[in-house]
Amino acid sequence: EQERIRAATSLSVAGFKEALAYVRPGRGEWEVEAVLESAFRLRGASGPAFPTIVGSGPNARFLHYRNNRDEMRGGDLVLVDGGAEVGMYCGDITRTVPVSGRFDPRQRDLYDLVLRAHDVAIASIRAGVRLVEVHKKACRLLTDGLLDVGILEGDLDDLLESEAYRPYFPHNTSHWLGLDVHDVGDYARAGVSRVLEPGMVLTVEPGLYFPAGEDLPETPFDGVGIRIENDVLVLDDGVEVLTEDLPVALQKIEGLLAG
Repeated sequence: EQERIRAATSLSVAGFKEALAYVRPGRGEWEVEAVLESAFRLRGASGPAFPTIVGSGPNARFLHYRNNRDEMRGGDLVLVDGGAEVGMYCGDITRTVPVSGRFDPRQRDLYDLVLRAHDVAIASIRAGVRLVEVHKKACRLLTDGLLDVGILEGDLDDLLESEAYRPYFPHNTSHWLGLDVHDVGDYARAGVSRVLEPGMVLTVEPGLYFPAGEDLPETPFDGVGIRIENDVLVLDDGVEVLTEDLPVALQKIEGLLAG
């Protein structure tokens, strides 16, 4: 099973590298979808593991946006969420990249915040840790960052207790991955979060979304959505990030687009 999911995630990475290099102003979201899914099939996948999401500009705010029919515009970001199915096992990757090839300062600051939440969540994963602790690590860092940029106000612990981050981070940090992209399995038993065990595979996918025009204060980030997602295998003595060959660092993302 682990070899099959490695094959699915490896092929997913290869497809993403091809599709992200195709991102340009004036091209369609549907074109990126077509390149990604074609790359999966040409490399031997049975197809996409789930409907591909390509959300540019404000479309990235919607967690399961699947229209993929808008033209990408210079200055916007585009969020691509997809994965290949290989031997009945699934990959699941999200990257958010600048359509013009380079992040502007506002996008760079927000992307760096999500990336730090991603990194601290992965660093917390190991056998014996409860799954909820991974989510708490990401939530704490994101909430602290929202305080720093003036989106939230108040005491950090009070904001975490009231889940004040939820309008901007409305989903969990992780889900199980395997024969289904949201694989079966309990997240808690008898009301207590599951303990991570060797052999478990889960995603790590923090994000921030700023819904313009809704009943929330205006922010400098209105209309922006950023998510970063990798797939992680829990080992006896650590983790294996199955999708680590696809860059997440700002400079490497920009380099991949330039290529």
